[in-house]
Amino acid sequence: MTQVTDHGGGVHSIKVPIPDNPLGHTLVHVLDTDRGPVLIDTGWDDPEAWDTLTAGLAAVGADAGDVHGVVVTHHHPDHHGLSGQVREASGAWIAMHAADAAIVRRTRESRPGTWLSYLAAKLTAVGAPEEHLAPLRAAAAERGRAPTLPGQRAALPDREIVPGELLDLAGRTLRAIWTPGHTPGHVCLHLEERHPGNLPGRGRLFSGDHLLPGISPHIGLYEDPDDAAVTDPLGDYLDSLERIGRLGAAEVLPAHQYAFADAAGRVRELLAHHEERLTGLLGLLATALTPWELAERMEWNRPWDRIPRGSRNIAVSEAEAHLRRLVKLGRAEAVAGSDPVTYIAV
Repeated sequence: MTQVTDHGGGVHSIKVPIPDNPLGHTLVHVLDTDRGPVLIDTGWDDPEAWDTLTAGLAAVGADAGDVHGVVVTHHHPDHHGLSGQVREASGAWIAMHAADAAIVRRTRESRPGTWLSYLAAKLTAVGAPEEHLAPLRAAAAERGRAPTLPGQRAALPDREIVPGELLDLAGRTLRAIWTPGHTPGHVCLHLEERHPGNLPGRGRLFSGDHLLPGISPHIGLYEDPDDAAVTDPLGDYLDSLERIGRLGAAEVLPAHQYAFADAAGRVRELLAHHEERLTGLLGLLATALTPWELAERMEWNRPWDRIPRGSRNIAVSEAEAHLRRLVKLGRAEAVAGSDPVTYIAV
């Protein structure tokens, strides 16, 4: 049964399923405008997800062909995946921050096996064991037969979301806020209109994955095989959180879980969570560890030996993001001459 929620003031959300994922669904928000409905995110590229999205649009009196535009909070496939089908059905424009649009373009242009070769080399450098690396190397060696990455069918954006600017939405006041961390081009969207239920605060915030009521979003490295710059995604995320906390939104409409109030309180919880985690990692780094060894010892939602292979790659990326933050803060450092590189608390 299609689950549609009316949030009032011409805003609805549709629970679009994500196949084989514990998150369960993406909340695709439908914003009424004077030129037709505009979607905030689209959901995963999957037949059931498409059927759910179109049924949800019908439930609010619209059709996929009526969609005027799509605003994508970030490039991940559970948000951007169905944008290509929406564009085919309606001719809708697709808007995204330039940093994430560059990732979409790079994904489409990459030769088969390029990503797998890069990932194998990167995991080697952080100390992954051979039994984890061997399947990646084998897949990368199968020229032209590497598995298709999620997001290959998603649309190339044709509009750029510029931070701080109002989006061109007839009859609505929606401002883009750049919130890097989860991805380099993640944006939140502030609907600067009085809350329809008169909740105290400044309008409503479509928060994507940046601010969720019960989950701390994944903060990993910004992966670009052609860019050797040392980024600080966790630092970006923490700075972005503080900016959102100061906004004073009356209600948050996230892309997962459920709508909630007290954004500032949730921001404080997440800031405390990451500070506690960084402190815990310093304890682990009393002994020099590779990023892989650190990830093995970190606390996850299940024991390390029960984490699937692909999820281990994500976990190691998150461990690296935390290591980079500790190094930037002067609380840890790489051990000179170590190969693979190890880190120790200072």
